[in-house]
Amino acid sequence: MGIFSRLSDLLKSNVNDLIDKAEDPEKMVKQIIIDMQQELNKSTQALGKAMAAERTAKNQYDNAAKKSAEWEEKAKAALTAGNEELAKKALENKVKADKDTEQYKQMYDQISAQTATVKAQVETLKSKLNEAKSREAMLIARSQMADTQKAIAKSTGGFDSSSASEKFNRMEEKISAKEAEAQAFSEIAMENNSETDDTLKQFEQLETNSQVNSELERLKAEMGL
Repeated sequence: MGIFSRLSDLLKSNVNDLIDKAEDPEKMVKQIIIDMQQELNKSTQALGKAMAAERTAKNQYDNAAKKSAEWEEKAKAALTAGNEELAKKALENKVKADKDTEQYKQMYDQISAQTATVKAQVETLKSKLNEAKSREAMLIARSQMADTQKAIAKSTGGFDSSSASEKFNRMEEKISAKEAEAQAFSEIAMENNSETDDTLKQFEQLETNSQVNSELERLKAEMGL
């Protein structure tokens, strides 16, 4: 049956092999689920049509068998009434109904077998789909973990610890030099401030001495000394 061509491929495929070949395993796994779900939908629709055809064939078969039985009863009634000609006509219709019954029986048996096959295929696909769904989360988690490990390995492999240490040493030397330079400027500033303070003190002392001398002369003048 044509609708099961892709289903057959999916059922025979190895999911792990598909993941290995896929550029993006996560997308591939999800796409497999989508494809299988679509196939299940198509298969379910086909099963519905097959079951409808089976019911129709069964009804035709039952109706033909019922007509055969009815014509036989009529033939018996005609014979009971002593009308053999009428009984023959009834039996002619019974024979025709019997032929229809046989044809409808063959048709019903054939459709019933096909429907059973389709139903079995649908159940197989359901089972495979449920299995794939249960494995989906696990496979995606494994894929993500593998990507993480790969990224960490690349990062670690490409990281030169000795180079980083040398860079830190150079930065430390630069910072030490800046600290020494700042310390030197601080000391120079302190020395300059100290010299300025000494000079100011000398000028203040001179001014004080001048005032003291002026006061001394004033007192001597007042005392006539």
